[in-house]
Parts: sequence; structure tokens; C-alpha cells
Amino acid sequence: MAVYRIEGCQWNCYPNTTVLINKLNITDQKELGDIEKQITLLRGIQAEQSTEFINVDFEFYKSLHKMLFGDLYDWAGTLRTINISKKGTVFCDHSELEKLGVLKFRRLAAADYLCGMTDSAFQKEIAELYHELNMLHPFREGNGRTLRLFITLLVRHTERDIDFTKCSTDTLIIAAIKAAQGDISMLRDVFGEIISSSI
Repeated sequence: MAVYRIEGCQWNCYPNTTVLINKLNITDQKELGDIEKQITLLRGIQAEQSTEFINVDFEFYKSLHKMLFGDLYDWAGTLRTINISKKGTVFCDHSELEKLGVLKFRRLAAADYLCGMTDSAFQKEIAELYHELNMLHPFREGNGRTLRLFITLLVRHTERDIDFTKCSTDTLIIAAIKAAQGDISMLRDVFGEIISSSI
């Protein structure tokens, strides 16, 4: 579970804790993290196998978050209403999330969801998209897992494949931080290593 700096850090948490209020009423952070990991892993596998890549817009993206986290949180699939930052990276202001999210997905649709590109062009565009959606960070929790699920579905839609297990979590985080600082080259390299040309 991510450790964020949050406006009103106990927002939607149990009293005197930073443990998110959840449907299972788990009040221990480690226990919640363990259960969350198990549930979202299962739901992610199911989503990869059953989700059709159609009508892909910002609402589709929100629905992926709900698939992953709906067993745990009442607010799964809804946008955060507070501002958050992590490790020096300040994410999109919550008041801009809906507008920017809609625009990003309209632009993606206009680009035919990156279909028909050369591998080098695709690698550049997927890195840029990952960075932009990461900076959006639209949810209170679970942004990385939702983003990786969406990128997996998108990559497969272009008749390529992707394997995030080929890249350590730390490497991906470092690449994302560098991208937030203006250097996207490491993120492009990461995607070059974990995406195969065809499925």
C-alpha cells in the first residue's frame, strides 16, 4: 500500500489511524495490506482474462479500479477528493481530475489507442501515456495497480504483450519518479524490455 502525504491524512480512515475504512473492517495496516494484495491480484487476473477493450474512456479506467478494489472499499472507482503527493512527486489537483482524465482518454481514442505504430514509436508513446496517467493519480489508493492493468490491456489490444514481472517494482518507481522530474528515458527503456512485439 502506498505511503502518501495527504491533505487531512486521516481522511476516510479509522479514528486516530491512517488505515483506510474498508468493507472487511480491518483496522491493522499490515493485515489490510496483505488482504488487499491477495484480492487485487485475483481480481487483476480475472480482469485481464475477461475485460473487453471497448468503449475505452475515463469511465472505463475508473471501472478497472472498481474491479480491483470494489471488494474492499465503498469508494472504489471514484475519484479522490483530496490532494496527495509521494516521495516529492505532487500529483494532479483533485479539482482537475475529471476534466484532465476525460481529455487524456479522448486523445488516446483519437490516436486509435496506439494501434498500427512501429515498435519504437509505440515504446515512446506508451511511456508517455504511463507517465501522464501516473501523474493524474486519480484514486485515493490503488493507482499503480490500476495503471498497470490498463497498460496491460492496452498493449494486448495493439497485438503486443507485456510482462511487468520482468521489471522490479523499485525500478518502475524510480523510472516514474525520473519521468515526473522531466526525464522519461528510463521509463521508455523499461517498456522496451517488458513489451514484446507481438502476441
